[in-house]
Amino acid sequence: MNSTQPSDDKVKRRGLLKSSAIVGSATMLSRVLGLIRDVVLANLVGAGSNADAFFIAFKIPNFLRRLFAEGAFAQAFVPVLSDTREQGGLMAVKALVDRIAGALGGTLLLLTALTMLASPWVATLFAPGFMRDPQKLQLTAELIKLTFPYLFFISMTGFAGAILNTYDRFAVPAITPVLLNLSLIGAAIFVAPSFDEPVFALAWGVLVAGVLQMLFQLPSLYRLELLPKPTWDLSHPGVHRVMILMVPALFGVSVSQINLLLDTILASLLPGGSVSWLYYSDRMTELPLGVFGIAIATVILPALSSHRARAETEAFGETLDWAIRLVLLIAVPAMVALFLLAAPILTALFQYGAFSPNDVTKATYSLQAYTLGLGAFMLIKVLAPGFYARQDMKTPVKIGIIAMVANMVLNPLLVFPLLWQFDLGHVGLALATSIAAWLNAGLLYRGLRRDKVLRPSEAWAGFMLRLLLAVMAMGALLVWLTPELSTWSDWGWLPRALAMLGICSAGAIIYILTLFLTGMRWSDLRGPSRA
Repeated sequence: MNSTQPSDDKVKRRGLLKSSAIVGSATMLSRVLGLIRDVVLANLVGAGSNADAFFIAFKIPNFLRRLFAEGAFAQAFVPVLSDTREQGGLMAVKALVDRIAGALGGTLLLLTALTMLASPWVATLFAPGFMRDPQKLQLTAELIKLTFPYLFFISMTGFAGAILNTYDRFAVPAITPVLLNLSLIGAAIFVAPSFDEPVFALAWGVLVAGVLQMLFQLPSLYRLELLPKPTWDLSHPGVHRVMILMVPALFGVSVSQINLLLDTILASLLPGGSVSWLYYSDRMTELPLGVFGIAIATVILPALSSHRARAETEAFGETLDWAIRLVLLIAVPAMVALFLLAAPILTALFQYGAFSPNDVTKATYSLQAYTLGLGAFMLIKVLAPGFYARQDMKTPVKIGIIAMVANMVLNPLLVFPLLWQFDLGHVGLALATSIAAWLNAGLLYRGLRRDKVLRPSEAWAGFMLRLLLAVMAMGALLVWLTPELSTWSDWGWLPRALAMLGICSAGAIIYILTLFLTGMRWSDLRGPSRA
């Protein structure tokens, strides 16, 4: 028995990193297509009033999707599903899945119908500044009728993905977002020319994507014998547990998203284009967040839930410690690179067609402000599961409320300042969100340390020194290689793309090389020894 243990441990250690790589690779494809999508959208609609209307109509169901599909629902459902799988077997899991499908699906259908009927009031609620322009408000309401059903389809997709992730089937859920990007790109290129108002084609593209994403999950569930037969039964113990866990989790895990939504509401009160500038800025930070932060969080939640179900306390802590180090290894260089290259990146990607140089300038400032909080956004994704896997919902809720209140206080102070002359405008919204995110992440970390769930390993001092040296080397090289902004504006799309690819590649190479020369090895990243 003992002779085989090292081999078994080695296999386990590689499991989390391999799963993270699968999710990260699939998500990378989705995010690259997402960038192409945003380039197409910027060229088609730019950052004008109609673009603002579409982004509001898309952001509302997308925000709720992150609560139901990636946030509170997944954090509440996965631990209950893991417990049921460990203790009850396939039949018990099937009963739980059927009843969760009925409860979640029925609730979402009712919410979707009510929202479509009340779309003018919903548009006013989420974009009160549009009341100054009745046509813009009416356009937003009409678009909401098309985009909001996406919430039902994508939330059911997230439900299916949570099941597949629990059974270590990570590839299908990770590749699914590609369908949204393909649908919107197709709608913008092939369908929009036939519409008098192109944003309606984009709204139809969102709806079609939701249907395709849900259908894409079903074959995998069928092979697991877990294809749901929706049943309305709120008395089922598993459904009751998920509901209890989910309500407070709406705050704890999704504070950053709620803060972004508050930004959107206030942005509607600012000059036209503010909603779009924030959208494009947020999308740029979504690339590293989605590829790495969400990928690691997706993998560790089932692992943490399994450790908790088996009372493996030490392995639980080691998994969290490994996830934090891996996130910082990606987040810190991403923050530095995005901040330094914000204007060239936005110019290279979006300054075509309807997207003007002024739009690039405005979006650059908000991108740099969001970038300051990128590390916190990613850390929240891996720290929050440390609580939810233990079914501790109260602590993240308290922390989430503190961070949300801080954001609400900072917003008017930074956007409508009374203590200084200059007006930060939409940049203040992004900066307030970043500050609140760091507060959230810091309090989550302190809570895990206080509960003695997280015990940092002795490797941290050397790790941080290597990370600092590598990031400094990368930043210096990026500054040295990057041409003046006027040069980027004079180039066509191909020179821009090649230059950006070369600069980013050089930065990545020097970063990795410095890590290697200072002593970091691939074996350091394979995962916790007790994974």
